[in-house]
Amino acid sequence: MDQTREVVRLAEAVLGDDLVGAYLHGSAVLGGWRPASDVDVLLVTRGGMDEGRQRALLAGLLPVSGSRHGLRPLEVTVVVRSQLRPWRYAPEGDFLYGEWLRDTYEAGLVPRPQRMPDLALTVGMVLAGDRPLAGPAPARVLDEVPYADVVRACLEGVPGLLDGVEEDTRNVLLTLARVWYTLATGRVGRKDAAADWVLRRLPPALRPVLGHARHLYLHCGYDEETWDAELRARVPALVAYVLAGIESTGAGGAGTTEGTRR
Repeated sequence: MDQTREVVRLAEAVLGDDLVGAYLHGSAVLGGWRPASDVDVLLVTRGGMDEGRQRALLAGLLPVSGSRHGLRPLEVTVVVRSQLRPWRYAPEGDFLYGEWLRDTYEAGLVPRPQRMPDLALTVGMVLAGDRPLAGPAPARVLDEVPYADVVRACLEGVPGLLDGVEEDTRNVLLTLARVWYTLATGRVGRKDAAADWVLRRLPPALRPVLGHARHLYLHCGYDEETWDAELRARVPALVAYVLAGIESTGAGGAGTTEGTRR
């Protein structure tokens, strides 16, 4: 199954003329899908969805996402165009589907509009990747995001990441590494590339921890992920070291980088 085509088909069926465009981002535009990478799609609409459309879109996404169906997990974000052009921080998203929320959806909850700071990074990836699945080129729909807002989004997301370090160790460590890399370089790159950059700045005792997370990202699905006791014991020290790097870089990074090249 071509999941991107399925998302577009479903979006066109549910949203009709309200669909402005569908845009690929994430791993697919940063250098290729890894074994556990999501298929990330941004849907831009002319107006907000009512509950009927929310339920219809959700019902269509559940059976075409995730390992239980032998497929990659989908992450589908729906945003009204007026939230993105003119750009302002932080926009509100109209709908979010993510496989990590499947249990909530299957229990009957429907994605609701919510503030989404991460759209600062998503919009940059969409513009740089220039991979429309439907509709006009992204530059005709989206505004560039000021780098100061990329910094704000990165820093605002850190507390939520820390809440998941025990359950989602691989992703949390790699995402923290990418936050540090982004703040220091002005680029949003692949998680393995960000990890390489951070590895060169780590003390020797912490390199095996991030190196293992990088290996898992490149070679293993989530069901294959393992951490031995010695590596896991060093995770808090690695988190503290990377957080210190983020804090020192983020404090002065907004005005000194080269821009949001992705």
